[in-house]
Amino acid sequence: MALIVPKCIYCKEDINKDEQALVIVPYPKKKGFTEIKAYLNLEGKFICENCKNKLNI
Repeated sequence: MALIVPKCIYCKEDINKDEQALVIVPYPKKKGFTEIKAYLNLEGKFICENCKNKLNI
């Protein structure tokens, strides 16, 4: 999972470490523990800070 670099869905730029980003994820269907980075990379859609500000989200 460390090789997957999240990208913004609008501008396609990489999301850097410690950069704030908006992540859209579906609510989990099952209970339990999961590795959060793996879940975000598999299920999440990322929006970078610049695009978030442009869209006024």
